[in-house]
Amino acid sequence: MIEKGKGGGNTITGLNFEKESDILALLKKQKGYKINGNIILYNGKEVARSFKKNALYKFLESKKIDYKKILSKKLLPDEAIYVIVNNTLFIIEVKFQKVAGSVDEKLQTCDFKRKQYAKLMAPLNIEVEYIYILSDWFKHSSYKDVCDYIISVGCQYYFKYLPLQKLGLPIPQK
Repeated sequence: MIEKGKGGGNTITGLNFEKESDILALLKKQKGYKINGNIILYNGKEVARSFKKNALYKFLESKKIDYKKILSKKLLPDEAIYVIVNNTLFIIEVKFQKVAGSVDEKLQTCDFKRKQYAKLMAPLNIEVEYIYILSDWFKHSSYKDVCDYIISVGCQYYFKYLPLQKLGLPIPQK
């Protein structure tokens, strides 16, 4: 179950979601990273852009793309990070749970959502990856099948941690 689901120890090579769930706030704490609006800078150079919820659609609009001609319903990501160097939009959904509930079934929608985002980004030739950041709650054996499914459909998950290398973002020097 933990094939692509790593725990979160090393804060130098990734983002630790133990106490914080805002990706930009976590990046800002990394050496060399600065945030200017939705622009992510590393050592003064733009490396990525962040789009939360409706901001993704404002970006598409700026590129003259009408999402309504592509999708029948708007999807609102927790976080979408467009990494310039690998021309990839990473849809990152943070799911922290302490009791059983509706999140259980939401985890099973990643394949559909990844394909919808891929359709949305196709006119820009931007690749899409879909990643869950999960709390330890989902390490329970009752989530094995769901976690296996996430991997089987080409999506990914990590436990309270997101490796910068996975996104193609620079790893801060010591």
